[in-house]
Amino acid sequence: MDLEARSLQQNVKATLLIKLREYKNDLNNLKSEVKRITSANVNQAARDELLESGMADAKMVSTDQRQRLMMSTERLNQSSDRIREGRKVMLETEELGVSILHDLHQQRQSLLHAHNTLHGVDDNISRSKKILTNMSRRMNRNKWIIGSIVAVLVIAIILILYFKLAH
Repeated sequence: MDLEARSLQQNVKATLLIKLREYKNDLNNLKSEVKRITSANVNQAARDELLESGMADAKMVSTDQRQRLMMSTERLNQSSDRIREGRKVMLETEELGVSILHDLHQQRQSLLHAHNTLHGVDDNISRSKKILTNMSRRMNRNKWIIGSIVAVLVIAIILILYFKLAH
């Protein structure tokens, strides 16, 4: 690729040579990375060998860890049961709350209906009071009229008797 890039025209040649150098640098970096990774695998193998020698101690530690794991699992199961119970109580409480809200809504509707009915009754009472007041005034006026008619009649009878007896 280097030979091909050098044989091209001057303006294209410069850009291609720059790119070619970049690619070579990238290739060298990748090669060194691969070497580093493969040497880490060798270190890993040595580490595994060291760990296999300590397996006898690991079995004792393993039983202790198993017991702790079982205790942790039991605690986790107990916590799960408590969460289930809590969820059950929460759902029952929610249902109770919904029921109470429904009852309160019905009671509100009843109160609003009673309020409207009360206003209707209040309006009717006001109208009845006005009618009774008017009737009372008419009754008093009629009493005065009848009283004055009776008085005029009594005076007329007295006058008639006076003139009849005096002549």
